[in-house]
Amino acid sequence: SRIQRRLDRMLNSSHDHKLLALVDVEGFVPREVTVTVKDGKVKVLAEHEEEHTTTRGKVYSYKNITKEISLPPGVSEDEVTYSL
Repeated sequence: SRIQRRLDRMLNSSHDHKLLALVDVEGFVPREVTVTVKDGKVKVLAEHEEEHTTTRGKVYSYKNITKEISLPPGVSEDEVTYSL
């Protein structure tokens, strides 16, 4: 698939230890994903809420992902970049 090829390219270009983590946020849109870098950790939070109206009324579905990754020694917080 196109996404897999892109991932492979990312991984290949990052094999010099620059890639800290890959987080699968499939099913989330970019505005639902928050990345914060604080206290030597990268926190990834993805939250998605849906509302459906059925014959019985409203049904809500909610899903979230929380990941915390520690920065390797010697990596400063302002060096961290991320992309979706």
